[in-house]
Amino acid sequence: MKISTISFLLTFLISILGQSQDIKKIDEFKTIPIDSCISWMRDNFKNIDMVHEIGLQTLKRSQNIESDSTLAQIHEELSNWHAYNGLFSPDSTVYHSEKALEFYKKGINKKKIGDTYEILSRNYLKARKLEKSQEALFKAISIFEELKDDEGLGSAYRTLGVLYRVMKDYKKSIDYTNKALPFLKKIENYALLGMAQFNLIISYGELGEFEKAYKATDYCLELVKQKIPEEVFIPVKAHSYRGEVYVRAKNYQSALKDYIKSWELCVEIIGEERCATYRTEIGQVYLLQKDYNKALEHLSAGVEAYEKKGQATIIQQYKDLSECYSNLGDFENAIIYKEKANSNSIQVLEEKIANLETEAVIKYETGKKDEAIASQEAMLEQKGRVQTLFIVIASLLAVLLIALLYFFNKNKKTTLIIKAKNTENELLLKEIHHRVKNNLELVKSLISLQSADLEDSPTKDAMIASQNRVQSMGIIHQKLYQGDNLGSIDMKDYFVNLSDGILDTFNAENKVKIECAMDKLELDVDTAVPIGLIVNELLTNALKYAFPENSKGKIEISLSKPNPETLTLRVVDNGIGKVVGSSPKGTGFGSQLVKLLTLQLNGIMEEKNENGTSILFQFKTKTAA
Repeated sequence: MKISTISFLLTFLISILGQSQDIKKIDEFKTIPIDSCISWMRDNFKNIDMVHEIGLQTLKRSQNIESDSTLAQIHEELSNWHAYNGLFSPDSTVYHSEKALEFYKKGINKKKIGDTYEILSRNYLKARKLEKSQEALFKAISIFEELKDDEGLGSAYRTLGVLYRVMKDYKKSIDYTNKALPFLKKIENYALLGMAQFNLIISYGELGEFEKAYKATDYCLELVKQKIPEEVFIPVKAHSYRGEVYVRAKNYQSALKDYIKSWELCVEIIGEERCATYRTEIGQVYLLQKDYNKALEHLSAGVEAYEKKGQATIIQQYKDLSECYSNLGDFENAIIYKEKANSNSIQVLEEKIANLETEAVIKYETGKKDEAIASQEAMLEQKGRVQTLFIVIASLLAVLLIALLYFFNKNKKTTLIIKAKNTENELLLKEIHHRVKNNLELVKSLISLQSADLEDSPTKDAMIASQNRVQSMGIIHQKLYQGDNLGSIDMKDYFVNLSDGILDTFNAENKVKIECAMDKLELDVDTAVPIGLIVNELLTNALKYAFPENSKGKIEISLSKPNPETLTLRVVDNGIGKVVGSSPKGTGFGSQLVKLLTLQLNGIMEEKNENGTSILFQFKTKTAA
């Protein structure tokens, strides 16, 4: 206990000492020439702790300097620091880029103005200000064309490809990326040439031109291998993007190989702990393959890594993990991660609001000194005239804001509770249908075992018929827990499954063909169960009596809804039909069951025996008052 206390105190003292050393170093920059400060910022832009403070300090010292170029360089380095470290919102990067451009435009260095326009366009893109990004890019391209600057044109066209990819105009993304490639090859900027392939991989994948996407990936990987092996992160991204294309092409095995390769390369570079988030991609593919145990292993590791990094914006990863737990039967954890996904969606919105306040402080600290003073003087002049009105309006707004916040929080909590309850009820209902289906399967198996030992043919036939009836009800519950809609069943899909089961029972797959000549039609459970039992009886009867001596034949099933209150069911076979004057076959229980179920559905039955047997039902879906 004493050792751990001493260790804690030592760590605390070292931390305090480190902070004081940083403060001392920052103070030293107050006496260093401004040009030297800018050079130091340029060489150390990855330094999280000191560059920002030194930049703001240098900017303050430069306010009274006439040199626009100096002010532009300070804003440029602050913009680079914000872009690389990402500690503040993208608007901070945009602000400093705009200020750098403002001061560069006062000079005559067109190359620098064009470069700054191109950088500003990328920062607009990160802030999702797409129209401004496009406008800045075309201004940059115009300057580069005037200067015949191949390097600038290559970089600008590549960024334009990124912009149109983000705007989901994938054809334009491909066009402008292909414009960039000759310039990048000419200047031998292989890193940017490799990254340009990302636009082609993603855009071709989105357009369904998968082979072209794969070809772009192969070119990117070979380029890095031959020309820039030190650019270790380009292959990581290339494999990851190609994995996304494979997923879109539903080639999950190849997607899995690429995602695993991307993860392994990342681990080699920066270690397993920092690359664990890549495992969510692997988990998503296993989820698509329905390998829920492996999916759980990778999704859990990836989500845990995101949580350790404090990244509260993950939403889809939580949804995937919830789905995985649900399929594994762990409904408690499924609900927990579903709620986390919903909570994060709300948190993202709240953080955007909070960032607006932070950004206002940053802008004040980093440069609006003269404008702030002018604004304060204007406010002082008007203060006497508007003070009373301001207080009244502020009071009303405060009351309105409090009321809005109250109702918003109340509604948010209620919504979250309802969503959680709905999710829980849905999972429980699926579990009920699953268990009912399993119990019916057990009953069917018991009947099958018992009938296997029977030698009396009529009794054995009756047992098989009961087995098929249980099966018809079991399929309905199976479709309910496997489907997205717990209240209705796709009857065409149900009839196909029912037909396959009955054909298997009678070992008639090669003798009789059953066709479902109908469109997709969904019915509620109360209607689907009796109709399923009716069709089961008719198919069983046809297979037993309509095709004697191994003769081949066909049975057609169709179910339609000609109007909102009527269902029409037709079952037709091309068997021998009924012989006039012949005595009924079997026990007659099946026919009696069909008549009772028809009455239950307020229906009528019409039977014809011409070139086989045709039975038509008309059911009323609404009971008369």
